[in-house]
Amino acid sequence: MNRMNCHVKKGDQVEVISGNFRGSSGRILAVLPRKQRVLVEGVRIIKKHLRKSQDNPSGKIAEREGPIHISNVKLIEREKKAAKSAKPEKGKKRGQPERSEGGPK
Repeated sequence: MNRMNCHVKKGDQVEVISGNFRGSSGRILAVLPRKQRVLVEGVRIIKKHLRKSQDNPSGKIAEREGPIHISNVKLIEREKKAAKSAKPEKGKKRGQPERSEGGPK
């Protein structure tokens, strides 16, 4: 079970560099590493016909993004990560109770 490396991650801003959707850009919604495909927001919109159900009493034509090959996208900007704020204080060991001064009598 090798882990497949991808040059883009979910949330990154990318541009499509080849194929039918060349020149369009958007944010990555999902990465499918086994299939080497990505879902880009607003790129390759496909229409899916949904049959009648309790959720859609009259049926529906839903529009959603379709996958494109990962080699067809170029990274523009990485998603910003939140800075880590919780750091252990220096001088204290984690998991050790503090000792009071005075010691045993």
